[in-house]
Amino acid sequence: MTIKFGTDGWRGVIADDFTFDNVKLCSLGLSSYLKEVGLDKKGLVIGYDTRFLSREFGLAVAEVVSSNGIKVFLCDKPTPTPVVSYSIKSYEAGGAVIITASHNPYQWNGFKYKPEYAGSASPEIISSLEQHIKQSEGYVHKYQKKTHVVSNTELVQVIDAKRAYIEHVAKLIDVDAIKAAGFKVVADVMYGAGIGYISEIIAGGRTDISEVHDYINPTFPDISQPEPIAHNLGYLSNHIKGNGYDVGLALDGDADRFGLVDDKGDFITSLQVLALLTWYMLEIKGKTGAIVKSITSTSMIYKIAELYNVPVFETPVGFKYIGPKMMTENALIGGEESGGFGFRGHIPERDGILAALFILEMMEKTGRKPSELIKDLEDLIGPHAYNRVDISFSDDYRPVLEKRFLDMNPDTLGSSRISYIDDIDGKRFMLDDGSWLVIRFSGTEPLLRIYSESYSSTRVDSLIADARNILGV
Repeated sequence: MTIKFGTDGWRGVIADDFTFDNVKLCSLGLSSYLKEVGLDKKGLVIGYDTRFLSREFGLAVAEVVSSNGIKVFLCDKPTPTPVVSYSIKSYEAGGAVIITASHNPYQWNGFKYKPEYAGSASPEIISSLEQHIKQSEGYVHKYQKKTHVVSNTELVQVIDAKRAYIEHVAKLIDVDAIKAAGFKVVADVMYGAGIGYISEIIAGGRTDISEVHDYINPTFPDISQPEPIAHNLGYLSNHIKGNGYDVGLALDGDADRFGLVDDKGDFITSLQVLALLTWYMLEIKGKTGAIVKSITSTSMIYKIAELYNVPVFETPVGFKYIGPKMMTENALIGGEESGGFGFRGHIPERDGILAALFILEMMEKTGRKPSELIKDLEDLIGPHAYNRVDISFSDDYRPVLEKRFLDMNPDTLGSSRISYIDDIDGKRFMLDDGSWLVIRFSGTEPLLRIYSESYSSTRVDSLIADARNILGV
């Protein structure tokens, strides 16, 4: 098979295409790549999440990489992606591999590569890495009989990545103020690698924090997939209602994405979260700088940026585009629709743990609960509603969908005239009334995604229904 990296890494179904042989092939290709670009002498951090066989796949990576003379810093336990990424900096390594499929359903696993700058690999790096993987196909056979047992040797150092990360994050937020605030917080950690992180950082004061789904279960029971979006957060919402919680925080399976539920148990969309965080950085923290957003993230950013006279840069979907742009522009914040948020002074990578902590800090500094902060935001820039629909399809049906997608060229959507269409990533339809709709194929799963933002939920639903009707889905 041909291994292709999507929006963030290569992913596949366990025991189908995501096999030990293919993981070793990726590792061999990566070893070759690191040697070509001169990063092999700096070593490689290896982390993994809580999915089925993730640790064993991580050991397979360590086996191949160390056998090629490259130093390995191997995490001693399931570790969040942003923590592994930060370890590149703390260990001055040449990059990192994380065995994780992030938010995908339990059948999946994945191979993420993070370069030496501790962010998502750029398209140029991925293209080169894929070539090295392809060229390594004839050599992986010599690793097929290994036992995936790697000792702590001269070339393999077992590490606890948590401590350096927590010490660093504590310099970015007012931990003492959050501890003293007396909040009642509940976090849904979705059986994932983020178990215990937020609790450990803010425990020890008047603020009370509890966690739900806080044990390892690679089948992710009671949720469709470990993704912090509305339909997976019913348990968290119900837990908040009537129990006096001030906020609900949610992390995805590898803790690089963040979801927010307010004090009333209502889900706050990732677009609203990006707008809140941006407003907080500019208004309350008094910072300035560029904002980077993907095309499927909120148009509210343009209104906020205009108020504070800062530039906005737009990218295709994925932190492999957002992160590099954040670096070139020294951006204050970067965000995407899927709940990924990155911050200046940290790593050019999404970090769900840090995003959650900034929300808590925002609550403490403003004295406002999340439902009140959303009201403040609407008072500032007007109401905005958003929704995303994911449509699954079989391999056989994909060509049919792709043809309909390519042929799609309406003059109107939801009874409004389309002012223009672009193809930055998929197709984006901009409407005369300021609404927008994007249709694109997922880069990590067999899904067609339809996104829309407008001034009301009814309007958003109308636009999505119209698009589905045109596509016949």
